[in-house]
Amino acid sequence: MSKKVFTLIAVLVMAAMILSACGAPATQSPAPAETQPPAAEATEPPAEATEPPAEATKPPAEVTEPPAGETIRACQVTDAGGIDDRSFNATAWLGVQRAMEELGIDGQYLESQQQTDYERNISQFIEADCDLIITVGFLLDAATAAAADANPDQNFAIVDFAYDPPRDNVLGLVYATHQAGFLAGYLAAGMTQTGAIGTFGGLQIPSVTTFMDGYALGAQYYNEVHGTDVRVLGWDPVAQTGLFAGNFESTDDGRTLGTTLMDEGADVIMPVAGPVGLGTAAAVQERGEGYYIVGVDSDWTVSSPEYADIILTSVIKRMDNSVYDAIQQVIDGTFAGGIYLGTLENEGVGLGTIHANVPAELIAEVEALIPEIIAGNIQTDPTAQ
Repeated sequence: MSKKVFTLIAVLVMAAMILSACGAPATQSPAPAETQPPAAEATEPPAEATEPPAEATKPPAEVTEPPAGETIRACQVTDAGGIDDRSFNATAWLGVQRAMEELGIDGQYLESQQQTDYERNISQFIEADCDLIITVGFLLDAATAAAADANPDQNFAIVDFAYDPPRDNVLGLVYATHQAGFLAGYLAAGMTQTGAIGTFGGLQIPSVTTFMDGYALGAQYYNEVHGTDVRVLGWDPVAQTGLFAGNFESTDDGRTLGTTLMDEGADVIMPVAGPVGLGTAAAVQERGEGYYIVGVDSDWTVSSPEYADIILTSVIKRMDNSVYDAIQQVIDGTFAGGIYLGTLENEGVGLGTIHANVPAELIAEVEALIPEIIAGNIQTDPTAQ
């Protein structure tokens, strides 16, 4: 075959291959399945609470049932100022707490914000079958008496008040704070550099003015012994008139009255006004060196240590001990109402810590007064004259 024939055959073969390729059905590689991105993962865990719920600092107003097996429940109704007033409410509660620890009782309290709360709080504890209801303060006398008369089988103890005649189901816990106040007044008169000491009360009620009576008479006795003329500002024990805040709550009032007394010349002040006195303490501390305060009800170097540097001493009434004793009487079955009187002799009243600046000679003079007062040789209560 010639070269032309070979070329023709080659061309025909190539054409056939092309036609075959063009006639084949078109095929497509399957598209890869679309992949959805994985669902977005939470990059942060659910927000967690960073702080625990606030814990209640005080028990709920509702009275709870005592623990199983408890047979004695002591229930305290406070006066205004609250359970943590660093004064009479808190000191009485210490007695309940001690009984809880040592005697295994159940103790509860309800706080009175105002006088209209007294009756409601007492009634709530009566309904709760408390074995002893302790009411704190002179101002609860009427509410306590009404409840006691209506519930003759219910035991009560009332701090800073006693009924005349006494009630069989109420133990009145009262204190001869004029005795310890006398010691504080003598001490204050011996420490003053200005020749004047001061005092004021929360309200003009006997449980307040008895402190002031003793304080004023103690200063007067110091004058008699030493031939001095120390003045007492804020209270006249003969006329029974003086300076009062009108409440037991306002520290601002305490600051104002304390400043007034210092401006009038007093360099030692005894506020008989519960938490109001803490405002006075702040003012005295700010006034600086040479000024002192006399605490009341409890040892203020313990209950208010932030003022320890200006606390000359404290007139203490051991409400904690008397409340504890009342609870013990209920446990023993000897509770019979009546009156308890705390005195220097039975250590129901006394002085707290005495400032380090007080000379040993003055302390010795004060200590020597105690047996004379107990024996009745020194008069500390002007209302008894």
